[in-house]
Formats: sequence, C-alpha cells, structure tokens
Amino acid sequence: MSSFPPEPLRDIVGEVAALLKERGETVSVAETVAGGLISSTLLSVPGASGYYQGGLTLYTLPSRLAYAGWTDANLQNYTGPTPEIVVGMAEHTRKTLGSTYCVSESGTAGPTGGKTRNRTPGYVALAVVWEGGKMTREVETGSNDRKGNMVRFAEEGLRLLRDVLKSKGGRKL
Repeated sequence: MSSFPPEPLRDIVGEVAALLKERGETVSVAETVAGGLISSTLLSVPGASGYYQGGLTLYTLPSRLAYAGWTDANLQNYTGPTPEIVVGMAEHTRKTLGSTYCVSESGTAGPTGGKTRNRTPGYVALAVVWEGGKMTREVETGSNDRKGNMVRFAEEGLRLLRDVLKSKGGRKL
C-alpha cells in the first residue's frame, strides 16, 4: 500500500472528492506552507481531473507578486499570515482558474518563527471562498514539527473545504 497521501489526509480527501464529483463542482488551491500537499492530495483520487482546476504554491513573497495578484503595496504592509491574506489569495486564484471554490492557507511550519501569534510555529490561517461567500479558520497546533505541521495544515484546509461543501447542503452555487 502506498504511503501517500499521509494517513491523516486519506479519509478527508475521499469525502471532499466525493462531494465535488457528486455536485459537479470544482476546486482550486492557493497554498503556502503546506507546500503543495493540499493539491497533491486532491490529485491522488482517481477522477481528480473532473473537479481539480489547478493550484499554486505561493511560498515566497515574490511568488505572490508573480501569481497571486499582489502588488508592492501588499509587501509594504505585510505582517505575516492572516485570514484576510488567505482570503485574498483564494479570491484571486478562484477567479483566475474559474473554479467553484478555492481553498487557501498560509502559516508558519517551524521549527523557527517569529514572536507574534501568526508567526509562531504551528499557526495557520485558512480560507475557502466561492462566488459571494467565504469561510475562514485559524489553527494553532502548538508544535514546531515542520513536517507534522505541513500535514496538519493540509488536513485543516481539506477539513474546512469539506465543512463548506457540507454547509451548502448539496446545492450548486
């Protein structure tokens, strides 16, 4: 048996993929510190081409300038990952790729970080956006285990996407 996706992501991606397929909806991804785990986990399910529109790994500030619609003003005012930042990345990516939803995350995996809450290892801001709506969440793992945090951040992003899909009650937007 393959060890990918990581165990914590297997059940949740099955739920997300089934809901998207059943409803004929699509998703795109704008991720930073999860490093592509959300996208690759979504792609691990057979039939992903029916629901996955594409994804961006926006790990650096220059990549956000190049691909996420950021301007120099975003860099001047940058104070680390926040729900507002991930909403903006998600809105830009969803619009650019024409998906029903976009899931986005940004955080600090560790082992080092900063002194503010949003730069402490184990912190992640998450968002899912869709036409006319958004849902955000902040998670703190309390850990500085880089790899463990990356998996947890991907899990939390997929969990937020699942929660949004379930809250929509099977109705297409």
